[in-house]
Amino acid sequence: MKKAVYPGMFDPVTNGHLDVIKRGSVIFEKLVVSVGCNPLKEPLFSVEDRMEMILNHVRDLKNVEVDCFSGMLVDYLKKQKTNIILRGIRTVSDFEYEFQRALTNRVLNREVETVFVMTSEQYSFLNSTLIKEAVSLGGNVSQFVPPDVERRLKEKFKHVYGKNT
Repeated sequence: MKKAVYPGMFDPVTNGHLDVIKRGSVIFEKLVVSVGCNPLKEPLFSVEDRMEMILNHVRDLKNVEVDCFSGMLVDYLKKQKTNIILRGIRTVSDFEYEFQRALTNRVLNREVETVFVMTSEQYSFLNSTLIKEAVSLGGNVSQFVPPDVERRLKEKFKHVYGKNT
């Protein structure tokens, strides 16, 4: 069985992420969307919240599972009994960054393969940081994230900053 892991922070999950998940679910027999815990990043949402937001939108994809991990991705791949990483690419700069990561993972484990999927053009400029910034400033992000994610973002920034977004 061809199984892949789609790792990321997903803080929060965007329509671009969901696009990659749906397309990856067609390519692979099993896709594990795995929320990462990166000690160098301070996420807005807890791992549990991020997993729940993803689960809300992949329930109909029977071959998609949502999980979380910390530590080295190559170690997590062994735990998942796969050697395939799925990554979405939006821009040339994404490719450069992801190419470096892919080569590093291959040095750490020669068996690891990274499969790149080009994000659909309508999501090519999206990233979670820009979305969080827009919401924190009162912007409308309804075209970038699902309604439940937008609601959670507004609640989070209203609570954190006391803004009426």
